Amino acid sequence: MRFRSKKDVKKTDKDVIDKRHRTYILALLCTAFFMVVTDSTTVFTAIPSIESSLGFAAGDVQWVITAYTLTFGCLLLLGGRAADILGRRRLFMFGVGLFVLSSLFCGFAWTDKVLIVARMIQGISGAMMIPAALSILMITFKEGTERNKALGVWGALGGIGATSGLLIGGLITEWFGWEWIFFINVPVGLAVFALSFLLLHESRGVRETRRTFDVAGAITITIALFLLVYAISETPMAGLLGMQTIGLLLISGALVLLFIYIESRSQAPLVPLGIFRSKTLVGGNFVCIAAFMSVDGMLFTFTMYAQRILGYSAVQFALTMMIMTVISIVGVSVGQRFVSRIGVQKVAAFGMVMLGIGCMTLTMVPFESSSFMIILLGLLMFGFGMGAAFVASQIAALTGVAEQDSGLASGIVETSGSIGSPLGVSLLAAIAISHTGYIPDDADQQVQLLALHEGYQFAFGVAAGFALLGLLASLIFLGQPRKEKTENTDVSS
Repeated sequence: MRFRSKKDVKKTDKDVIDKRHRTYILALLCTAFFMVVTDSTTVFTAIPSIESSLGFAAGDVQWVITAYTLTFGCLLLLGGRAADILGRRRLFMFGVGLFVLSSLFCGFAWTDKVLIVARMIQGISGAMMIPAALSILMITFKEGTERNKALGVWGALGGIGATSGLLIGGLITEWFGWEWIFFINVPVGLAVFALSFLLLHESRGVRETRRTFDVAGAITITIALFLLVYAISETPMAGLLGMQTIGLLLISGALVLLFIYIESRSQAPLVPLGIFRSKTLVGGNFVCIAAFMSVDGMLFTFTMYAQRILGYSAVQFALTMMIMTVISIVGVSVGQRFVSRIGVQKVAAFGMVMLGIGCMTLTMVPFESSSFMIILLGLLMFGFGMGAAFVASQIAALTGVAEQDSGLASGIVETSGSIGSPLGVSLLAAIAISHTGYIPDDADQQVQLLALHEGYQFAFGVAAGFALLGLLASLIFLGQPRKEKTENTDVSS
């Protein structure tokens, strides 16, 4: 029998304590992520109550959602780089504090304009929190199996938060009032803020010793992303080929080209262009965009389809979506395990195939017929594919990134999601609505419902097409797992 020396015991105890500490850090970061994701979806079920309570003008209530989406989406890249330069814990805690304050203002909003401004501030705070949190996760867990498991938990809680927010929002609004969907963030946020002092240590990009900031690049890319997200969000109203949409996209594209020029000349660029030498990072972000287009586009379409065509109540819909959430957690768990065994490419490709099959299954739901089993089968395949695709795309986009650029890489992948989500929602919404344009206003209700049914099913087919794009991106860009050059190369060059 071999007895451990005193030195061995101390080393073992330290390893246990470190592992326990990392687990606490992961729980803290995922709680903050869950709070932000849940907040973004609870609002959907509360919109009718908010509209009547604050007296929104016709069509203006959408800004309760758009105000958040715009500020969150256009500042993620800036937030990620700021975390590298200014300090990850500092930016995370500042974001949490600002999120708590803005949630209070949302709940106490006395006019529609106050609520919209408060939602914009919520978006700003979320853009600080999420990239900083993901960056802290990256430097806390070693690349490989350990980090893959952590990202699996992160992704699973994101999926749970997105769907459970619909159920939570409906129940809170019905029992306590819409104000409490915002007030509930306050105790959670304060707990996260307090525990951050105890669990997190400060870190920043080790090579950003001068902490310089690329002001010109920051302004250019922020405006470019703002115009891009706004143009996409307004597509259902302005039209895909409308002058507003085309004009905003052209201006956004021109600003992106200007941004690339600025970064190539800057001594301390906001986004060192060398980071895009990583084929895996580029591929992971392409897969992420396609996955969000398919997932969020399908979920938005299915929300309308379930309530308008199938006649589901808000609670029935939320319970149905919880089934998909559970299977998506299984998809995340299986996906992160198999990434280490068969490679990120195969897992991402499999996830995209399952997404596509799930969407195509929903196109087979007959009109005016009991078809829950078809819907269940489609949602189960879709949910499993969603979990696998999301975890694989995140692992790919964050693999081989040097520590000093972890915040930047986190901001890039979150920005990809923020572009893919409104793009998928807007395109599928416009497609579904276009199928009713030829129906006269005085047509029989059944005729109108049939047109909507066909429009939604066509949109499900397009969502499957988005998944096909993600499959192609995974096959083209994601090869076998390997160490990328960015891990040991100064990407600022």
